[in-house]
Amino acid sequence: MPKTFSTRAKVVTATAAVAVIGTGVVGAVSASAESPSAAAAPATAVQAALKDKSTVTTDHLSVDAATRAAQAALDAAQKGNQHVSVAVVDRNGTTLVTLRGDGAGPQSYESAVAKAYTAVSWNAPTSELAKRLTANPELKDIPHTLFLAGGTPVDHDNAPIAAIGVAGAPSGDLDEQFARAGLAAISNGR
Repeated sequence: MPKTFSTRAKVVTATAAVAVIGTGVVGAVSASAESPSAAAAPATAVQAALKDKSTVTTDHLSVDAATRAAQAALDAAQKGNQHVSVAVVDRNGTTLVTLRGDGAGPQSYESAVAKAYTAVSWNAPTSELAKRLTANPELKDIPHTLFLAGGTPVDHDNAPIAAIGVAGAPSGDLDEQFARAGLAAISNGR
């Protein structure tokens, strides 16, 4: 017949088990939190090895330059009595700055972002990319892209670092003209 334990014996046994487990956990925590310098030394060595062999340095358009480009594009559109939205994206297609001009249509905001994204993705003006649709109509199915004139890339050392997209004018040619005005504001005459 199996031996049954009293409630007191069960409580004492459970308490002892918790104490043993707790001691092991505290010991493990103490061992892993010894000295900060001992733990940091291996991590620093690993980071240095990664940096030397696994990272690259890239150029990015500053927020200040993106803002100046967007404002210059919007100013050019306003001088032409056009109601547009302007977007500037970074090299990864992430939006840095958007300006929606007074009276710009509701579709113009997303269209400006998509034109800028498309221009930086292919490092070409969207008016040129629109011509490629004849030979490759499936390009239009790529998410977040818009193959209409109005986007222009921003290059540095022959690589795209950003793009400017404009949407809302009655023609893509006007949108692209305004995008180029934004580029001129930050390109030092190039």
